[in-house]
Amino acid sequence: MSRTSAAVEPPADAVKPVRHPDAPAPGELLGAHYEQCFGCGDGQQHGLHLQARAGEGVTITAEFTVQAAHQGAPGLAHGGVLASALDETLGSLNWLLRTIAVTGRLETDFVRPVPVGTTLYLEAEVTAVARRKIYSTATGRIGGPEGPVAVRADALFIEVKVDHFIENGRQEEIRAAMDDPDQVRRARAFEVNP
Repeated sequence: MSRTSAAVEPPADAVKPVRHPDAPAPGELLGAHYEQCFGCGDGQQHGLHLQARAGEGVTITAEFTVQAAHQGAPGLAHGGVLASALDETLGSLNWLLRTIAVTGRLETDFVRPVPVGTTLYLEAEVTAVARRKIYSTATGRIGGPEGPVAVRADALFIEVKVDHFIENGRQEEIRAAMDDPDQVRRARAFEVNP
């Protein structure tokens, strides 16, 4: 029996993902997509400050260190924080497709507790694409790529246009992002994807 539910399992007509020719090179640090992002932004004091790197094919690796502000139970990472780390890692895969996409579904398995001070090593991969749907999977290991599995997730992302954020975001943040030349450059780069 597969651990993946039907909601995050690719349909029969899904195709193998193709890395965009303009995607970051393997080993390249992806950087924050938005300074105020809880997952990757430097503007969030208690954010994850997740660092993601492009891998081979349509894969990435990422790391974040669990801080005291990320606790749920005393001395242990909050499950929601771990789910956020998985979501951020899986969402970063879209840089390799040069596609703007949002989380449609995230199914998470919590395998073992993650202590404060632990560096969680995450690996993620796009497994299939079906029209606007992007299917992916991720694993988080304690301490490094050979460490024990702590969390796993399967996800479905839905491709959207940049208008999705303009129409649904809080206007003051949208205006600030539109005034930021780096944000505008990133949005335009993704819009060229057919």
